[in-house]
Amino acid sequence: MGAYTIPHQTRIGHVHLKVSDLKRALDFYCGLLGFELMATYGNEAAFISAGGYHHHIGLNTWHSLGSPPAPRNGVGLYHVALLYPSRKDLAVAVKRLLDAHYPLTGAADHGVSEAIYLDDPDGNGVELYCDRPRHEWPLDTDGRLMMYTHPLDLEGLLNELSRD
Repeated sequence: MGAYTIPHQTRIGHVHLKVSDLKRALDFYCGLLGFELMATYGNEAAFISAGGYHHHIGLNTWHSLGSPPAPRNGVGLYHVALLYPSRKDLAVAVKRLLDAHYPLTGAADHGVSEAIYLDDPDGNGVELYCDRPRHEWPLDTDGRLMMYTHPLDLEGLLNELSRD
């Protein structure tokens, strides 16, 4: 079989998460993070979106109603990453989390992006991030991408809120 490269326009369309409590998941994803509820399937599933797309995240209790979180040391989804359009938009989301005293599990500067990490109420990992402009991405002398993990300047990120 010959080499194949996936088309460059390919995108991840949505993620579907098993949750134990649909209302609690909606309170987090819609109430705290600000997603829009697009549709429900009774009280077992909901489809949520940013900007009116049919859904970016599906939430269901079909096989997980009342279940405990998946074990950390096992296979499965590590995290879902939500790409914000700007650094200021990320700062707004982070401020909402801090104001709600929602626990963060990490924060990092990856060179190509700035990221905040947390867990949803079911223990699913969530990354909130914004990309740096492509011309600022760190490259080695051969032009290859050199991502890293450094501490995030959280104060600098939150200062975006006072800029116009």
